[in-house]
Amino acid sequence: MISKSSLGAVDWLSILFYIFLLVFGWINIYSTTYDPSQISSLFDISQLHGKQALFIALSFALGLIIMATDAKFFERFSSIIYILSVLLLLGLFPLGKTISGATSWYAIGSFTIQPSEFAKIGTALALAKFISDIQTDLKQITSLGYVALIIALPALLILAQPDAGSAMIFAAFLFPLYREGLTGYILFILFAVASLFIATLFFGVQRVVVGLFVLGIFVYYFLRKQRGILLFLISGFLAMAGYCYSVNFVFHNVFKQHHRDRFNIVLGKTKDTQGIGYNTNQSEIAIGNGRWFGRGWTEGSQTQGNFVPEQHTDYIFSAAGEEWGFVGSLLFVTAFLGLCLRVLYLSERQKSQFARVYGYSVASILFLHFLVNIGMVIGLLPTVGIPLPFLSYGGSSLWAFSMLLFVFLKMDTDRNKR
Repeated sequence: MISKSSLGAVDWLSILFYIFLLVFGWINIYSTTYDPSQISSLFDISQLHGKQALFIALSFALGLIIMATDAKFFERFSSIIYILSVLLLLGLFPLGKTISGATSWYAIGSFTIQPSEFAKIGTALALAKFISDIQTDLKQITSLGYVALIIALPALLILAQPDAGSAMIFAAFLFPLYREGLTGYILFILFAVASLFIATLFFGVQRVVVGLFVLGIFVYYFLRKQRGILLFLISGFLAMAGYCYSVNFVFHNVFKQHHRDRFNIVLGKTKDTQGIGYNTNQSEIAIGNGRWFGRGWTEGSQTQGNFVPEQHTDYIFSAAGEEWGFVGSLLFVTAFLGLCLRVLYLSERQKSQFARVYGYSVASILFLHFLVNIGMVIGLLPTVGIPLPFLSYGGSSLWAFSMLLFVFLKMDTDRNKR
């Protein structure tokens, strides 16, 4: 049972943000499946919105169980939880169910569960345990190797399903690592690699290489008095130029055709509003229809006309944008970012490094999901197929995000006992 003292220590502002997001998601899921000729109860479990209501109820039950558990349990058994999450990912290859080309689900009758969503919890706990127990110096190569292994193992197993979108989310762990001492040079290098990749696809190899050469000349002019700068710039230029020339090979020989198509659409190199770009195009139309105050709940023409495929899952934000407009969307964005910032604030007041690292992981995972999903829906990023936390339809993602959050809130509740 949860004691009165524990109830008083719970961060209720985070709970309020959480409840608002759940309700907002639920009513938008109802709208995406609304049929005026067959009006059903909000709790009709034969309908998607009814099932989501059941998922929400189970999420609250999981939250209560977690809040009644000693916070030390999650630290003590973090390694076991991580190992179990990896084993569940491995088990998908012989036992998993393939949906839309990805073997990412276990199926028990009509019920399916996606272990990659829960692997994020196991990884966050294992990473926090390793850093706090070993007192890791993240500037040492050996320590970085162990940390990279903890993060890369589940990410690679998810990538092999294949589910590139879910695997990409594991990049969120770079932010808690940076908070704990990871040098900013590594983040800069990763950012530079990604930027050069996009720039090469958009402008072409020759233009990017010439741009790098000109930039190198300007840098040399201002830093020419520094010892060894010429050798450093020449080495850097050769490395970056070689990387740029490899981009086209990777793009055409490693990426699959649908990945190439999505990148080309986002970069504006091709237009395909009826083929692979159909979802994004219809989503943009729906959001544009919303204008300032929206068309009204269950009144969106794109939403009610079922023009946006998978609108109740990955494209749920388009329904919110059409029916609640800019003002309603802004309210959702404010609440979501408010929750992320609140988790970061609570993380900084933790007395244990384990809880702090885990809290930063929670905020980073939620924010990266939000950033990629919204970017995908409004056409700024390629479609990768990841849910919008607390809004998208689905039991696995909702339970995993709820558990991820409530485990941290329990750590915060018990912070004075640690």
